[in-house]
Amino acid sequence: MTGALRLAALLVSAVVVFLLPAQVPALYGAFTVIAILAVAAYGLDIVLSDLGEVSLAHTVFFAAGAYATGLLATRAGAGSWATLGAALLAGVAIALLLGLITLRLREFVFSLVTYAATVVAAALAHNWNFLGGSDGVSGIPTFDLSIGPLALTARNDAELWPFAFALLLVTLYAVRQFRRSRPGAMAMMVHLNPRLATMSGIDVRRVRLGIFVLSALFSAAAGWLYAYQRAYVGPDLFETYFLVLMLTAVVIIGKRLLLGPLLGTALIIGQERFLSFGGDVNAVILGGALIVALAFLPGGLASAFTGLAARVSTKKDPREDVVDA
Repeated sequence: MTGALRLAALLVSAVVVFLLPAQVPALYGAFTVIAILAVAAYGLDIVLSDLGEVSLAHTVFFAAGAYATGLLATRAGAGSWATLGAALLAGVAIALLLGLITLRLREFVFSLVTYAATVVAAALAHNWNFLGGSDGVSGIPTFDLSIGPLALTARNDAELWPFAFALLLVTLYAVRQFRRSRPGAMAMMVHLNPRLATMSGIDVRRVRLGIFVLSALFSAAAGWLYAYQRAYVGPDLFETYFLVLMLTAVVIIGKRLLLGPLLGTALIIGQERFLSFGGDVNAVILGGALIVALAFLPGGLASAFTGLAARVSTKKDPREDVVDA
């Protein structure tokens, strides 16, 4: 398929996906959540796929964006543009702090420290009255990005869906451009061969820190919109569910695939919304999917299907044996 045909196919698919909930209104809620959580997963995907590190702190960036939104909107009456800026700033600040602490750490130790940061953040959210404690922050006002006479508001999932879809498209474009850019190439070199990267004049620490901070922007932006979607922010954002969801979404289809986290998130939320077996069973399914993907499908479902297709296509036609005889 040529580049033009591929682009046309993607555009048609995007239009179909965008218009589908209008034909089946029950899909608005699921599609909105899928788009938002996929954006959060893309933040983790950049660190996992491009830097080769497993960050367990991206729920912190996600929650930071949501809490910054909820606190400013309810206590200062800030509009959605202001809360967006605050959410991104909160995510960047925490990522900078955590990134500086973990600059020298790799692999298991890096993952352990980032998970410890998540545990600490969860404890703060549960016990700090400023953040609402266990009750969280409720009563978040209507989403409003109006500019002058142009009204851009959303009071429900049907009205929020275009904004979630737009955020998803911006994220896809940003990730695609990043991976085609010089910083993206440097990140891959740092991932594959840090020594060679250093010998080539690349500041490995700066690249790692920069990519870590960049990834936080996506997760924080997702938290911003998620706060408006739920109209509530609470300590549940730090629960293992969101962490496992992001990890599974990134690895189940295949790492470093542009549509991987989106399709992975769609599979997870689709199962929960339309094929649910109850909260506990759904949790087992989600955790089981992550275990299977990591243990038996290191390349994801895409790699497994590609390998299967290759075997089928290269299998010798039995009729050839008859001809040879």
